[in-house]
Order: sequence, then C-alpha cells, then structure tokens
Amino acid sequence: MSAARRFRHGLVIGKFYPFHAGHQALVRAATSSCDRVTVEVMVHGVESIPAAVRVGWVQGEHPDARVVAVFDDAEVDFDSAALWDVHLAVIASHLDGPVDAVFTSDAYGAELARRLGADWVQVDPGRASTPISGTAIRDDPEGNWWALPTPVRRWFTKRVVVLGAESTGSTTLARALGAHYAMEVVPEYGRDWTERRSGGAEAPWQSVEFDLVAHQQAAAEKLTAERAARPLIVCDADVLATTLWHERCVGHASPSVVAAAAARPAPSLYVLTGDEIPFVRDGTREGEHVRAVMQQRFREVLERVQGDRGVPWLEVRGTPSERLAAAVAAVDDVVAAGWDLAAPLG
Repeated sequence: MSAARRFRHGLVIGKFYPFHAGHQALVRAATSSCDRVTVEVMVHGVESIPAAVRVGWVQGEHPDARVVAVFDDAEVDFDSAALWDVHLAVIASHLDGPVDAVFTSDAYGAELARRLGADWVQVDPGRASTPISGTAIRDDPEGNWWALPTPVRRWFTKRVVVLGAESTGSTTLARALGAHYAMEVVPEYGRDWTERRSGGAEAPWQSVEFDLVAHQQAAAEKLTAERAARPLIVCDADVLATTLWHERCVGHASPSVVAAAAARPAPSLYVLTGDEIPFVRDGTREGEHVRAVMQQRFREVLERVQGDRGVPWLEVRGTPSERLAAAVAAVDDVVAAGWDLAAPLG
C-alpha cells in the first residue's frame, strides 16, 4: 500500500444518472485515498441515458479510475437482506479484487462496506458541501447547469441548426437567433474556408477539404456546447450541410464526410431558410439557378433525416422578422419539450 494513501482498493457505486458535481467529489475522495479505485455504474433497463454514455462521462473525468457498467434490474430495498444478497452478488462479480474501502454519501454505504469486509468512508453526508442530486438535475437540467461536468453539458445541450442554399439568409437568421437567446452562434466553417483557401471559390475543390470542414465544424459545435451558459446552442450549418456542398462542388458524395455526419449526435431541430428572397452575389456564390437546385436537395435530405433520425425541420420564409418569429416558436417548442428522462429504478 502506498505510504501516502490509506487504502489499497476503493469502491464507488452509483447510477450517475446523470453524472454531476457531487459524484465528482465522491470519486475524487476515493482516488485521493486509494492506490486504485473501481467505479461501478449501476444501470437499470428503465433508464434513458445509455450505460456507455455514463461510463464515458465518469471515465473521461477520472481516467485514473477503473469504470465499469453493472446491469442490475433487481428491486431496491435496503431493508431486505435477500435483495442485499442479490445486489451484492452483482457488485462483487464486477470487482477485479477485494476492496478495503467503500465511498458513499448516503447511509447504505455502511451495510455495503460491512458485507464486503471493508471500511466505509462517508463523503459529504447530507450533501451539505455539494447540494445536488440526480433527481434535481433530471427535473431541471438548466436550473442546475452549474453542477454538470463538461461532457454531461454537451450531452444535454440541444442543438438547433440553421442551413440553406446560397443567398437564402441562413447566416442572418442564425445570428438573429443568437441575439434573441443571448448566446454564441457556431459559425459556418465552410464559408470561412472558402474565403481563405488558395484560389477562393473558383479553384477546383478536393474531397480532403470537406473532411477538414466537417472536422472543424464538429469541433466548433463541441467547444460551444461545453461553454454554453444554458443547454441550447445555435449553429450556422453543420456536417450534414457539408455533405451536400461536397456533392455540389466535387460532383459526388464523400463516404468519409457522410460517415462523419452520421456519427454526429442528431440535432434537436433543423431550420431551412427559404429561397424566395432576391439572390445577392458576394463573389463566392455560383448563381440563382444553382440556388434553386441546392434548396430542393436540402429539402430532400432533411425529409430523409426526419424519417431516419426523427429530427424535425421547418422552412422559414418571409421578412427577416417573420422568419425569426417562426424559428423562435419552433426553438421554444424544442426547449419546452425537455429531455423526457425516465425515473430510475429505486
């Protein structure tokens, strides 16, 4: 045993549904006191957040711990010796060796430690230092935003994507939505790249450029979600739009960009800006005839995405204020819908 640490092997168990600041303090207490730590993520079939997501949250924040998913659908009753036997058998089967310390906030830790022949270390009893719980977060993620680690914030953040063919006002609308909700807008990286690349929009395009655009667009979305002050971000285009611009500029689909778009978490809403407004040339745009073709392609792809991934979309038309009003109504509906997380077992 390390001279600087009290225990050889510590155990932390929890639902982590979702993972929050209280859990972080618990795991940190264990890792600072033990040579090694096992964190068991207790998973029940009724819960809405996948086991792999929760394990990833904990492992990403605590790479020095061994984090495992433990599937246990038995009823929770701390007064039942028979149920204790059932749960303990499952818990013990996921340990890679004896534990000599159990870290919990709640009082069940005393019995768990006794049954494992370990010491019980109670961390922050009554949650006095970190007044948060999974129940509170599930009931009001935005109101408890402060308690969510970065990867959990990304998962909860609702992403609204504004897109459209050239000269349809998508950037104007995205910025208006950002101003309305007082939030940062994820810019369209493809436009920035078009302006900076050698030869501008006129030079022949290469597939690898769209891989770059897709990567940078996704990275910008991730960064914005991590620092968002509320669980909502607005994006001016996304990787799906990149797939369509590859079709247009190179002449065929890119398997790698299509795969990148499919691997991205589905947004909460797509807003397509209409092509009824006058076409404006800015030195990078191809022309009004191309706009009509691309706009129809956007509609076709959004219909497919709605069918395949259940992502709603709408096309907004009219004056800037009319477009903004329609988009705000749709975004407000998305926000009001919440996350519909099932109550955990026990």
